[in-house]
Amino acid sequence: MAMIKAIIFDMDGTLVDSIPFHKDAWLLFLKKHGIILAPEEFQAQNHGNIDEMIRRFFGQDLEEDKIKELGQEKERTYRAMYKSHIKEIQGLTDLLNKMNNQHIVAALATMGDMPNIDFVLDEINIRPYFSSITGGHEIVRGKPDSEIFNLALAKLNLKTTECIVIEDSLGGVISALNAGIRVVGITTSHSHEELQSNGCFYTISNFDELDLNQINHL
Repeated sequence: MAMIKAIIFDMDGTLVDSIPFHKDAWLLFLKKHGIILAPEEFQAQNHGNIDEMIRRFFGQDLEEDKIKELGQEKERTYRAMYKSHIKEIQGLTDLLNKMNNQHIVAALATMGDMPNIDFVLDEINIRPYFSSITGGHEIVRGKPDSEIFNLALAKLNLKTTECIVIEDSLGGVISALNAGIRVVGITTSHSHEELQSNGCFYTISNFDELDLNQINHL
């Protein structure tokens, strides 16, 4: 196994535990527009990028400008709800410092758009650590399609064996595996058992549990 040269992080549910706030923001936003869903009904449709989701809820024939307008409204709702609660997953900055000391590149591959990426990176003061950022606005097909990780790899100019991905969602895990990259699962959204049964070779509850030396030998 090649030594790890880069770790590609998901954002929501990985850098920060934002998933519950995204769900609440979606439900509030949809209710405002007359679409009332139970949480479990929403969860069954909660996949893909923001444009895909807006079309799913508002109609496939919606004009592009309206899709962007509605998507931006939803994300403003999320940021307003989460701003006073945002904090990094335990041990993240310590891990990023260790990676920097070992010359391991930190990259981001998230379905979030740039306003949300800027919001997270700046609110928890980790922007300087990331040398490569890939967002949902750059791709056509959202996770679990492998497109976002294929693009992240191309930006890094590294082989799949030289990277690992850290993900919380099963769709994200499948996306990375489909791109040929090994995945560390973090249990903000799913249990260790669920993540392992879906292909993660290693699982953690927070970043204090991630041993870079051990990962390099697995």
